[in-house]
Amino acid sequence: MNNPDKPALIRKLLPYFGQGIAVGIIAGLAIIVLLWLKPFQSQPVVEIRQAADNTEATPATASYADAVALASDAVVNIQTTKTIHRRSHPFFDDPEIRRYFGGPLLPREQQQTHLGSGVIVSEQGYIATNHHVIKNADEISVVLHDGRSAVARIIGTDPDTDMAILKIQLDHLHSVVFGDSSKLRVGDVVLAIGNPFGVGQTVTQGIVSATGRNQLGLSTFENFIQTDAAINPGNSGGALINSRGELIGINTAIYSRSGGSQGIGFAVPTSLAQDVLTQLIEHGQVTRGWLGIETQALSPELAESFGIGTTQGLLIAGVLHNGPAGQAGLQAGDIITRINDTDVTQAQDALELISKFKPGTAIRLQILRNNQTKDLSATVGTRPASD
Repeated sequence: MNNPDKPALIRKLLPYFGQGIAVGIIAGLAIIVLLWLKPFQSQPVVEIRQAADNTEATPATASYADAVALASDAVVNIQTTKTIHRRSHPFFDDPEIRRYFGGPLLPREQQQTHLGSGVIVSEQGYIATNHHVIKNADEISVVLHDGRSAVARIIGTDPDTDMAILKIQLDHLHSVVFGDSSKLRVGDVVLAIGNPFGVGQTVTQGIVSATGRNQLGLSTFENFIQTDAAINPGNSGGALINSRGELIGINTAIYSRSGGSQGIGFAVPTSLAQDVLTQLIEHGQVTRGWLGIETQALSPELAESFGIGTTQGLLIAGVLHNGPAGQAGLQAGDIITRINDTDVTQAQDALELISKFKPGTAIRLQILRNNQTKDLSATVGTRPASD
């Protein structure tokens, strides 16, 4: 059946359909305009990348905490006590004199204390430190990193290298791991661990500034590592470690005009210290070869005065009477040019070369005397102990 009202209804709805189509067309045009304008909107000059929130990310700076943890338990604080005997004039012992001056007299004995550091080199209780740290001490106390303490006894000292070995009786000790100081390069990171000014164990960081430093007048046999890691009074005898926590030196001295660190510190390298410490532990002393001579470098002026055209060699300034060199016929004024198969140019090198020979060893000396070459044979003696 047909609906007579349908045409009328369509006529009424047509205006509304027209309006909807118009709105749709306008909205579509607006979207097209926005999409066209988007490339022209302002963009940031620099794109900044934000770090992800990752708590397990690698730290931004390097840390040497693992190296310190490996070595710190082996570094100890050392306190020495020395009794000073004060001499007074008998005049002041008279009671009448004391009555007029009034007040008690100062005690004739006073206790002096000094602080230093040390390194446990063996779980049996052997501790390496400097000779000057424990020199003339009446009592030596050692405090470990874990708070335990013990009285130490001296096993042996070697003033020629400023090294000493102590021993304590405690269980469950943590010893240091020795590294190879001969592989150090200038610029390598090093850490100094010790007890500066008695404030407690302290770690400072720096680099190797130089190696093989000698002629500093600090000891007889010098082959120091120089570092700018802060080393202060109280650090003496403490550890110089590499970035892996291995011991590569025993901190010994600082160069300072104020008494504090100025970025120039010196340490005995393990390449030298290890042999010394082993001999001290096993024998209580260090045995070295010796000829009994005093030498000096052959300067151009000296070479000219002796009428020779070279500065290669060492001038013998003095010969100990009845010493090994004297018995071999060496004289003051002779010039040593070779020891066995090694040419000699520096006094320190000759001293170290002779010291490495076992006492009783026969060596060959090539010398210049009156501008003539002579060959002598000498039997190496034992170097006297230094005070």
